[in-house]
Amino acid sequence: MDSENAHDAPSLGTHLALSFPSLVVGVISAVGLFAVEELAHAVEHAVWSTLPEAWGIDPASGWWIFGILSLTGLAIGLIVQFAPGHGGRDSATTELVAPPLRLSTVPSLLVVTVLGLAGGVSLGPEIPIIALNTAILVALVGRFWPGVSTEVVVMVTAAGTIGALFGTPVAAALVFTGIVAGFKGGGALWDRLFAPLVSAGAGAVTMRWLDGPQLPAPAFPLLGAPNAADLGAGIAVTIVATLVGLAAVVVFPYAHRFFHGLKHPALYITLGGILLGVLGVIGGPITLFKGAQQTAELVRNHAEYPLWTIVFIIAIKLAALVISAAAGFRGGRIFPAVFIGAAVGVAAHAVMPTLPMGLAIACGVMGVVLPVARDGWVALFIAVVIVADATVLPVLCVAILPAWLMVSRAPEMLIHEALPPVAKELPAG
Repeated sequence: MDSENAHDAPSLGTHLALSFPSLVVGVISAVGLFAVEELAHAVEHAVWSTLPEAWGIDPASGWWIFGILSLTGLAIGLIVQFAPGHGGRDSATTELVAPPLRLSTVPSLLVVTVLGLAGGVSLGPEIPIIALNTAILVALVGRFWPGVSTEVVVMVTAAGTIGALFGTPVAAALVFTGIVAGFKGGGALWDRLFAPLVSAGAGAVTMRWLDGPQLPAPAFPLLGAPNAADLGAGIAVTIVATLVGLAAVVVFPYAHRFFHGLKHPALYITLGGILLGVLGVIGGPITLFKGAQQTAELVRNHAEYPLWTIVFIIAIKLAALVISAAAGFRGGRIFPAVFIGAAVGVAAHAVMPTLPMGLAIACGVMGVVLPVARDGWVALFIAVVIVADATVLPVLCVAILPAWLMVSRAPEMLIHEALPPVAKELPAG
């Protein structure tokens, strides 16, 4: 490091001053995630278990799936159109780290997030949870630590929530490596990551203490030292999975334009719910929800699914992801992308039984997540975590190279709209 950048690096006093607020933000971020997930789980249990059992109805029946998803779309559409705050920003236009919302937006965003997670919509919690935590914590930090800038609060809140989501601060470190690379002013990377990592670590530890939900990690035999066949097959699976993810990315803006062309959220989100209901009837319960539990179920029972059934599930879930993301539902795209990638891996193993299942799933997950999240670090990280086997990493590091060449010139799965910049200082009051 040259002397100028060393001079620009934050001082030890600055790091120490940010440590306690970052710890608090990380803990609150994890508690916020846990509370929303638990609330969504309670509503999900009532809708998909308690009520059907009380009424003598099979919750896996087509008409129940269609009815619940259609009503979910109607309820969310009415809230987005008429409720104060309108359910926050359209998740199709929002990245993980975004400017904070007003506190008045929190109630409607909370309700539509819980309804989407509980109603079977094919989106994960990451984008709305980060938005909820950010809105609340910007207000809290502004009251108790007014010297901390809004920009820092946004960063450490996102880091804390990401750490809690994936159960480790490593995920946040990888996400923010790309973000801080674009910062001006020099300084060491770890200086800029210090406060986010404190928050991410606190969030991850808190979520583990709370025994909150984590990414599924089915047990597979460790790959060990890969051979040439493993490398070639891994590259092939990754390329196929990347093409699957790119299909969603290419169709996404057209689907978004179609739904939003109806102008009124009550109309286009309800229509989205109806279409998701149709897809749910066709694909069955395994194609519903964000996909975490469904991923574990698919992998655990993979021998029960013929190859063409798995391909059919992939197609249904891919369509559900595009519709959910384009039709105005609030949620993130990573969790359903993980399910689709795992299904691609299961299909690849069915075609090539000698390909280790763990490697097939890791390559499938990386290939789909890469174009959907547009982040190589995140794709690599999730692929390793999902199989709990670091020995697949050498193959993944090679396989991601042709996949990134395919993705780098493709559009993002994001609708770009002008957003206000994150303020450097907190607003008065």
